[in-house]
Amino acid sequence: MKASALFRATFGVAPQAAASAPGRVNLIGEHTDYNGGPVLPIAIQARTTVAVGPADAGVLEIVSSRDGSLARIRYTTAFPPGWAAYVAGVMRELAALGAAPAGGGARVAVAGDVPVGAGLASSAALTVAGAKALAALAGARLVPRQFAGVAFRAEHDHVGVHCGVMDQTVAALAKPSHALLIECASGEARHIPFRGRLLLVDTGVRHALVAGALNERRAECEAAVTQLRLELPELDWLAAWPAMRVARLKRALPEPLRSRAVHVVEETARTRLAAELLARGRLKRFGELLYESHESCRRLYQCSAPELDLVVAAAKRAGALGARLTGAGWGGAVLVLVDRRCEARAVVAIRRAFARAYGREPAFSVVKASGGMRKESVR
Repeated sequence: MKASALFRATFGVAPQAAASAPGRVNLIGEHTDYNGGPVLPIAIQARTTVAVGPADAGVLEIVSSRDGSLARIRYTTAFPPGWAAYVAGVMRELAALGAAPAGGGARVAVAGDVPVGAGLASSAALTVAGAKALAALAGARLVPRQFAGVAFRAEHDHVGVHCGVMDQTVAALAKPSHALLIECASGEARHIPFRGRLLLVDTGVRHALVAGALNERRAECEAAVTQLRLELPELDWLAAWPAMRVARLKRALPEPLRSRAVHVVEETARTRLAAELLARGRLKRFGELLYESHESCRRLYQCSAPELDLVVAAAKRAGALGARLTGAGWGGAVLVLVDRRCEARAVVAIRRAFARAYGREPAFSVVKASGGMRKESVR
């Protein structure tokens, strides 16, 4: 295992525990999670693995295969920059639960193949895998939802990304060959059989969530809720606004709050319908919802990018069943739903269109619904 080998090479001893967690793609339900709505993600094959061992009290020694540099952090008194902050946040949260290693110190080696900044939840894969490995080092027993909660709070409360609970929940609870319908307001989750064929088209355009527009969009949604409570005092979440009252919502809000809110309310309805369609095997209608979702992200939520729009348009012209951005937007990847008849044609069309526009080809991979976090051998 790559993380164990990196641990040995860096620290000169074998790790005592290791765990991995997957990246994810969200089939539909974009920007609904932090608004109390439903999401429908699947875990992907790409995983991040974390190998751990003991260290001095209150100290994290962290190395990653991405850059090979070793950081030594007293995380209880100082917070590191960059990706190491996610691991420090996990340690703080585990300590609050009494589930951190003895003395609160650990050596940590990280390796994996979830691309960073591609909209595939690399940060959740890191925090969930880190939480499971560090809890194993401590001999602590937590249930999957507790690991999801630790990982969520590490990213949201400590790193400062105003994310929802989707990424961490699917990384912890995912089941092979199933999507996971998560009602983010209640935390209720239900596995939905998924039999579609998916291509992931990575545009190579990277985003930075903390510095980007995600926090701005969340603030806009919170402002919309504040104003809408004048119309509906009991409103707790933007996604809870009744879909049949969209016209009333439009009259109540100025732009850009109006567009943000309409997207969230209509995306909430689309996502619940999409789960029903998947459960009945109706992939053609499901694919149409993917196109509708992307258009709403592009026009109303304004979280797309030209590269993403080009891929979706080329896929549609080539007869793909559906396509949409996945992973917040502003860059990253497009999910394309295909059948055997149109797959090759769609790949050729997307490659040609992208090369004409940008002088390079995007990266393609086949996505299969995979399992969630798991312990790994340290050998």
